[in-house]
Amino acid sequence: MRYLAWLIALPLFAHAVGEGAWQASSIGITLNNRGVSASSAPLASSQPVNGLMTLVAWRYELNGPTPAGLVVRLCSQTRCVELDGQNGTTTGFTGVPAIEPLRFVWEVPGGGRLIPALQVQSNQVIVNYRQPANNG
Repeated sequence: MRYLAWLIALPLFAHAVGEGAWQASSIGITLNNRGVSASSAPLASSQPVNGLMTLVAWRYELNGPTPAGLVVRLCSQTRCVELDGQNGTTTGFTGVPAIEPLRFVWEVPGGGRLIPALQVQSNQVIVNYRQPANNG
């Protein structure tokens, strides 16, 4: 049901002329140890896009408890934004080319095994972008 609401919201992000949006999702990762980072598969548009990111919505689901100290970042090729929850929006990628893929990066500081392991069920993004003005 939550996934359906997520997909219904997609057109709401791209409503103005000159704006567009793309959505991507992937299965998650399993992180077994503290002090190491794990990255999701790249999340990218299925079609070529021309424009700059404006607003990015994210969502991820965990199987099991959230480990204390969990740090989750969403990263493009040129910058990362630390996420403050399992879903939300950010303007932290404003100006980044919308063609750039995004990745979730997971880390639990410290050392030793995570018991239980961090299990990420899914990662999802909606990227809203503005197309360049046609000055012709």
